[in-house]
Amino acid sequence: MRRVLLLLVMLMLFGRAAMAFDPLKSTGIVQKQDSTVPMDQGFFDENSVPVTLRELAGGRPILLAPVLHNCPNICDVTLAGLMQAVQDQHFHAGRDFVIVAFGIDSREGPKDAAASMKKLKARFPWLDGEKIHGLTGSSAAISKVMSALGYRYAWDQEIGQYAHIAATAVLTPTGKLTHWLYGLAPEASDLSLALTEAGEGQVGDWGDQILLLCYHYDPKTGRYSSIIWTSLRIGGAATIVVVVSLIGSALLRERARRGGT
Repeated sequence: MRRVLLLLVMLMLFGRAAMAFDPLKSTGIVQKQDSTVPMDQGFFDENSVPVTLRELAGGRPILLAPVLHNCPNICDVTLAGLMQAVQDQHFHAGRDFVIVAFGIDSREGPKDAAASMKKLKARFPWLDGEKIHGLTGSSAAISKVMSALGYRYAWDQEIGQYAHIAATAVLTPTGKLTHWLYGLAPEASDLSLALTEAGEGQVGDWGDQILLLCYHYDPKTGRYSSIIWTSLRIGGAATIVVVVSLIGSALLRERARRGGT
């Protein structure tokens, strides 16, 4: 009897282990191009001031990074990587666009956001004024924005925090999702192209708009690739095929001529 009970306990433990939380299956991004976030949903900034995304945007594109303000893992690295990309491109935060560190844990409050922003600004002193905002809010408010963006995050009971991936959403001034930039450190060139596109003609000069025409955004990679370079590669391959075909035809004609003689 004891052996049977021991076996049952082992099976229960094994079953729980087999059902362990899998962050790869519970997190990610469902592509929702051109979806719009609820811009008038209420949140609090790091100074405990009630704000909405529409107010923060002020007619500018938004870089929205879902984070945990008390994250012991990748969130600090994600924000630092995003700030480095912002620093390395030519548009100006606060003037041309606004950055939002969007807290996804409703248990966090303005004090947590303030501590996170203080740490980030100590590393990047140019983040003064209205360039970046740390938001917190209710579970319902957070869920509405994240659901609109297709951003999936899940509570991991074992570590006591939300599992989530590193990515930054690029929004138009009216809250329409244009692109996701994936990873801990987006490329500065991808960031500037995404801001140009999200600016809908209001961000960048004619040169930026022309450059945008030369690149294609791939939602699978979150990167821009050069249409011109792709065309040149395709054109080069086509040229090689034509040349090889001409050479082959010439050789066949020459062989036929020799056979006739």
